[in-house]
Amino acid sequence: MDSNYKNENSMKLPKFSIALVNYKTLELTKICLDLLKKHIDSGDLDKDRVDVWVVDNHSQDASVEYLRTLEWINLIERAPTESESGFAAHGKGLDLILERIQSDYVFLLHTDTFIYDPSVFDWLLSYCVTNEKMAAVGCLEQLNRGYLRTAWRVSSRFYKHYFRRLKLALGFTAREPKPYKEEYIKSFCALWNAKLIKQHGYSFLMANRIPGYELQDKLKLDGYQFKLISPMKLFKFLDHVEAGTVGLVLSYNEMNRRVKRKNSILKKFES
Repeated sequence: MDSNYKNENSMKLPKFSIALVNYKTLELTKICLDLLKKHIDSGDLDKDRVDVWVVDNHSQDASVEYLRTLEWINLIERAPTESESGFAAHGKGLDLILERIQSDYVFLLHTDTFIYDPSVFDWLLSYCVTNEKMAAVGCLEQLNRGYLRTAWRVSSRFYKHYFRRLKLALGFTAREPKPYKEEYIKSFCALWNAKLIKQHGYSFLMANRIPGYELQDKLKLDGYQFKLISPMKLFKFLDHVEAGTVGLVLSYNEMNRRVKRKNSILKKFES
């Protein structure tokens, strides 16, 4: 854990909200919420400091039936329009929660994010309460690849990026170069200063971009700061299937690498 972290005995940490968006992911959503409820029931997560919000994006399946049985969550059911893409529906769900919460801070979680150690919430909160210019705390990567795999990924993407730029400069056909480094905090586990977002009239879904991306650009221009947490540190507290929700909805086959990773994580929960 970061050396700057202070526990509740030395720092009064504020109330916060947890926000999730569900769409046809009963298996993953149930594990995610069961873990949160376990932490609340054990007292490891103070029930008087946290409220959990879940938006169901018109699943029309067993997952929404399950959510309706949970009295300890705040459930919002919505029907996305046909024109919405996946990320737009997710972003609008997050904005519905943002409108309703009273707390100053909100943790965004994916339904395939499994929190093993709830002290991660206070750890990330500690960065915000000591810095009024802190807009968000999170990670650029959606899984912990380790140092070697991360170095290989960056170097290979660096090569592809500049090779494509060279081809385009020489007049050859090539795909548009993608950034070789991740630029934006990912929403699988991210703490946001909700009060700050509302003060500026911003939202998670803006400019028809992935939720949070335009928001980060705007807040950076406004002079606010972002704390980046390394995946090596963050993943000591949690697991993330990485596109596990997408894999379920699109019915990836068992040989897909993300499905394999999901299955390996789910084995931890087999009785």
